[in-house]
Amino acid sequence: MKPCPFIAVEGAIGAGKTTLATMLSDRFDIPLLKEIVEENPFLDKFYQNIEEWSFQLEMFFLCNRYKQLEDTGLQYVSRHQPVISDYHIYKNLIFAQRTLKGVKLDKYRQIYHLLTEDLPKPNIVIYIRASLETLQKRIEMRGRDFETAIDPAYLQQLIEDYETAFAELAEREPETTIITVNGDEMDFVEHPEHFEHIVRQVKELL
Repeated sequence: MKPCPFIAVEGAIGAGKTTLATMLSDRFDIPLLKEIVEENPFLDKFYQNIEEWSFQLEMFFLCNRYKQLEDTGLQYVSRHQPVISDYHIYKNLIFAQRTLKGVKLDKYRQIYHLLTEDLPKPNIVIYIRASLETLQKRIEMRGRDFETAIDPAYLQQLIEDYETAFAELAEREPETTIITVNGDEMDFVEHPEHFEHIVRQVKELL
């Protein structure tokens, strides 16, 4: 039996993950799983002092995403019902490996692998690749106060981390189909034809 679609949309901060995931959810009429971001009580402190608050921030995200995906497995995947999310759990390692060091990183990796080893994994991932300039414009447009403190150097490093991580993900999970969207050239919000191009790519896999 062909596995039921579990689609994840990914990309660095400001890439447009939630926007695209919501648009696809509406188009294909499938449930949307949205990550918790602004509800994280450590975000403001993290962007002011990354080293001091990174472990608390990453653990909050990990535990919340674990719970969401555990519920998703029970509600949709195990019942062969399609679902789309605006994140892949693998992103937790992308961020943690950038912000955590030494013993804290080792502990985090152990907890991550323990929690995620039996979670449902997306079989289709849409990766929005975008430059620093594009991300900064989109971050400014959505106007989240806590994101105004993001260091451009941190954001640029995150872009590079995502590139490395998705190359690794393609090797680690060869059964996962990755669709790469050029976020600098494609504006799926302002240009309907750009969104339709993505829709056609997803339809071919469905």
